Amino acid sequence: MNDFNIALALAGATVLLIGMMSRLLNRTILSPPLLAFTLGVLVGPVLGLIDPQAWGNDFLILEEAARLTLGVSLMGIALRLPTRFVFDNARALTVILAIGLPLMWLVTSGLTLGFLDVGLITALMVGASVCPTDPVVSSSIVTGGVASDNLPGRFRHTLSAEAAINDGLALPFVMLPILLIKSADTALSQWLIHVLVWEVVVAVALGALLGYLAGVALRAAEARELIDQPSFLVTTLALTFLALGLGKLLGTDSILAVFVTGIAFDQQVGGKERSEEGNVQEAVNLLFTLPVFILVGLMIPWSRWLDLGWVGLGLTLGVLALRRLPVILLLRPAIPPWRELPVALMAGWFGPIGVAAVFYAMLVQRETGNELVWVCASLLMTSSLVVHGITAAPVAKYYGRRYG
Repeated sequence: MNDFNIALALAGATVLLIGMMSRLLNRTILSPPLLAFTLGVLVGPVLGLIDPQAWGNDFLILEEAARLTLGVSLMGIALRLPTRFVFDNARALTVILAIGLPLMWLVTSGLTLGFLDVGLITALMVGASVCPTDPVVSSSIVTGGVASDNLPGRFRHTLSAEAAINDGLALPFVMLPILLIKSADTALSQWLIHVLVWEVVVAVALGALLGYLAGVALRAAEARELIDQPSFLVTTLALTFLALGLGKLLGTDSILAVFVTGIAFDQQVGGKERSEEGNVQEAVNLLFTLPVFILVGLMIPWSRWLDLGWVGLGLTLGVLALRRLPVILLLRPAIPPWRELPVALMAGWFGPIGVAAVFYAMLVQRETGNELVWVCASLLMTSSLVVHGITAAPVAKYYGRRYG
């Protein structure tokens, strides 16, 4: 119980202090997720004040915390994007997701296979866990005064939309090697029918239906003066929980369902409603984001990182340099919002690894018992959090001075 109260006080103090200094932090190399993660490392592995293993199944706790954080973040992105952005830029997003995401998976898997003494299946699981662009960390890069003042909207909105969608679409790449481990004979049929059709397609349909019905219901309730201000402000948060919970109960990709729900809901509301719903969702996003990074900092497997030795460093450098940048530069002629070279370079660099990698590594751990995927994913996530976090503000300011 003491550990829980320490963690509760720590999370509250962190959100309070970082929230009060958010404008200042947005102009420095210290991103809020990086500060929260560092705090978790200090009170956990360094000082030993909190031991998550004493809470029970700490990996399951981390998986569900990551899923909840992703859901809240994706709803925030859906409300932050221009209303028709996903539809108006469908071609560019399709190229990034249908071609870019698989290439990033294969590049990362190949690097894992080359640097580590592991089999192909393990390498594919590592690559799948870290291939999606993280919406939580990318939100800290593309929001705030520095980003909005210096970075073009076409860069920020496209990166946010990609990060939101590919979090859900990474699931098929994670599940394929898992199914190959469980039953190679039936893996392909299960992958096509259960994963692609049920988990992905049904998630999209579920999200579209939930968002549409919620938006219509909200407009009807306002027209009949059935809703008051407090109820209005929690609508999207409640909708996030509904999509996450119902999507999971139905066995679909609940993360993808949340984003589609947000996009469908956003088509039905606008003006004052859109502004106020977006504000409350961003506030809730901050409340959920920072504690999960503290939790990750508490649980990082330091000793297992050291066991990797120099090959771990080589894998980290290889993934940071090659996982995304060459792919985006290759595809930029087919991505109009990122076609200009300076914008393509930024888009290729700022594809952070974060909470999504934690969630999928925990999924792999639960399904296969393979802890090496968590070791690699946590190492790559930490490296990305540091490198992309400290370069975000300087790169944005440089772009603003040079091309703004």
